[in-house]
Amino acid sequence: MSAFLNVNEIKEKVSLLELLKNLGFTPQKVSGGEHFFLSMLREEYTASLCVNDELGVWFDHGGPGVSGIRSGSVIDFGLAYWYPSGFPEVLHKIVEYAQVDLAGAVNIASHRVDHRRPTKIPRYSVERMEELGTNAAISAYLDSRGIGRVAKGHLYELYYAVLDGKNKQRNFFAAGWPNENGGWEVRNKYFKGCLGHKGVSFLEGSAKRLCVFEGYFDFLSWRVEHAKDPASILVLNSLSLLQTAKARAAKFDVVELYFDHDKAGRAATCEFVAEVELSRDCSWVYSGFKDYNEKLVASLNAQHKIASALSSCSNNLGLPFER
Repeated sequence: MSAFLNVNEIKEKVSLLELLKNLGFTPQKVSGGEHFFLSMLREEYTASLCVNDELGVWFDHGGPGVSGIRSGSVIDFGLAYWYPSGFPEVLHKIVEYAQVDLAGAVNIASHRVDHRRPTKIPRYSVERMEELGTNAAISAYLDSRGIGRVAKGHLYELYYAVLDGKNKQRNFFAAGWPNENGGWEVRNKYFKGCLGHKGVSFLEGSAKRLCVFEGYFDFLSWRVEHAKDPASILVLNSLSLLQTAKARAAKFDVVELYFDHDKAGRAATCEFVAEVELSRDCSWVYSGFKDYNEKLVASLNAQHKIASALSSCSNNLGLPFER
């Protein structure tokens, strides 16, 4: 069977909705024949990736991820999600996760890549990874978020290159950590994103108790206050991975949830508590703040102001008295 026929068969037989379900994603909203997901191709908080399964197409209203692909068929989605995997490998993954029988699927790997697609040269590459402490800008950023003293061993200095629209290489650095799908979540003072496709991050600890966080900086903020807590940790990195998190959490006796105090975070908390037995909302510990890290930063800023005021008062008391 030719590569063209294999591609057509995949487009005809594979439901993108079923593929997304098997990958652990669920729609946040359904309107007519359109299903809206939190984009799993980039960081976002409003469901903007639309799937029309009857037409077999999708479109990300929020823009493309690192692959540069924002719409198309189930094939295009696979190329965007498993970027920078090559065309034959993506076809294999679609067949594997869609769990459908395709005549001739075993022959896909022998066919050539469609050279009309930019699959040969990734738009990004990780140049090197260092332990924290060699880059003053990264260290200062982590300190400003209140997590500098607990970040080592969890975060790394990531140095990477990105090809822009004119095929010109641009070099960047950021604090980064790996997810389970082979991607890197990266953060610096000016950028928040993901290299590769999204995935959860799991740190194994207690087999009975799991703490679930929406973001990694929230986990590290919690770690500042719970330095020796042995709980297992699951960081979503994106609410689009909520389904994956629920399946993972079901294996634990106690599940603590630390999601954001916004509409999406509250909805995720309600869904989690309703579907995962023995899970409980623990976001009350940062009541009045958007998330755990915001509370930590506010607390540290308040401490600094008090220390500064006391220092100023002490200095004034040491001045000679003037009539």
